Amino acid sequence: MELTARAFWLSSPGHAEIREVALPAPGEGEVLVRTLYSGVSRGTETLVFRGGVPESQHASMRAPFQEGDFPAPVKYGYLSVGQVEEGPAGLRGRTVFCLYPHQTRYVVPLSAVTVVPDSVPAPRAVLAGTVETAVNALWDAAPLVGDRIAVVGGGMVGCSIAALLARFPGVRVQLVDADPARADIARALGVDFALPADAADECDLVVHASATEAGLTRSLELLAQEGTVLEMSWYGDRRVSLPLGEAFHSRRLVVRSSQVGSVSPARRASRTYADRLALALELLAEPAFDALVTGECGFDELPDVMPKLASGSIPGLCHRVVYEGV
Repeated sequence: MELTARAFWLSSPGHAEIREVALPAPGEGEVLVRTLYSGVSRGTETLVFRGGVPESQHASMRAPFQEGDFPAPVKYGYLSVGQVEEGPAGLRGRTVFCLYPHQTRYVVPLSAVTVVPDSVPAPRAVLAGTVETAVNALWDAAPLVGDRIAVVGGGMVGCSIAALLARFPGVRVQLVDADPARADIARALGVDFALPADAADECDLVVHASATEAGLTRSLELLAQEGTVLEMSWYGDRRVSLPLGEAFHSRRLVVRSSQVGSVSPARRASRTYADRLALALELLAEPAFDALVTGECGFDELPDVMPKLASGSIPGLCHRVVYEGV
């Protein structure tokens, strides 16, 4: 019997559709996964949706199981949680996470799936890719006990980083965002909150994740002498101006990039991509992460919902897609 599935495709910038696709029968070393939930990575996926991936970044921005090419048509996404329907006996029926686009079923190599721990509810596991980004960021940032830290930008990545920093002993962690509604999320994560004008300065470390020029400028202003801004934002095809005159040199400030596409040099010799993802899933046993899921829709609704996510008319952080009955 031929296997089929339904997949979410960007047909052209700003326009999406559901397509029926044929699946190969799983072979040796492969699994068939039935999707339970997927997550929309608002920053990256909405940039892809509007066709904003620069041509120079087409290769580096490819998702592991992407089909098609930027700007479109393309099948893109990487936050999928499902149940193994066919595969080795030890995996059948298990809940797994996979870096796969929004699709009802898929066949992938065994190495592409990571078992979700029993301590992590399947709906929360869609956050694994974002928490993995946060883990890599903190390997890059290497915060110390007692550090004064601000996270500027309360999106999925910023909030995930703040949630992990809240576990560090003796640190002062403040989530900084222009939206006062983020205060409730900060409270749920166990960190302080401030609007940009009210943020505490003299920070040893500022993690910037607002993807705005104003946010990056404010991040520099919040640093103590010889402090570091860890830049997590992805600007796509937008140019950003920074005040690198003024006190930037005299205070010996640092702006450092971080990107999840490679394991941090601080752990590259001892950790693999699989180790990093497994750690992220273990960390999701913390119920506070549920605060990051702020919206939900059915799979069939996604073509109509994605434009609203891209325009901001549906606000919030992670938008979860439910596959029940499809």
